[in-house]
Amino acid sequence: MTQGQPGLLYVVSGASGTGKTSLCKALREKDPRLYFSVSYTTRPPRKGEKGGRDYCFVSPETFRAMINNNEFVEWAEIYGHRYGTAFSSIEKTVARGLDLLLDVDSQGAQRLKEKYPEGVSIFILPPSFEELEARLRKRNTDAPEIIEKRINRARQEIAQAIKYDYIVVNETFGETVRVLHGISLAERYRAKRMEHNVSVLRSCSQ
Repeated sequence: MTQGQPGLLYVVSGASGTGKTSLCKALREKDPRLYFSVSYTTRPPRKGEKGGRDYCFVSPETFRAMINNNEFVEWAEIYGHRYGTAFSSIEKTVARGLDLLLDVDSQGAQRLKEKYPEGVSIFILPPSFEELEARLRKRNTDAPEIIEKRINRARQEIAQAIKYDYIVVNETFGETVRVLHGISLAERYRAKRMEHNVSVLRSCSQ
């Protein structure tokens, strides 16, 4: 955390199968100053997922009420289920000067960038499309028709990568985590974020 500054938003996107969720988890373990924004979703938990840690699992009715109350900075419907990021989870964390990590799709990332232009956007690419398709089929968590939808959606997602601040190819997991950590560290020490520190030192030297 830089003195006198609000926290940073790190927005990570990537097609299903690129490993972005696992990468975000590993990055948080490597950098304890990063807090994870837990999204809301109407889909049921998968094996091993825990409410409040992986997602806030809510009913379609609750999600609809949150939309009507303008509680989401972004939300989308994907494969029949809705996902959304609440304003409250961002505002409270950033106001305390804490950095926040968000795992969202390209549509959500665009909306977040519009609302929080100082946020840092990162897109995760697979080594190849063939590798991505193999990963999706190997996961064995979705029906064949859903896998095909994910593959088609991946093509659309990847086309949006050039709009991001950074593009990282997840070829070797450990190396990708190191690259992401390097990005998070570098962004914290941009000159514009260190102006307060400079001002304090200048006032003390006079």
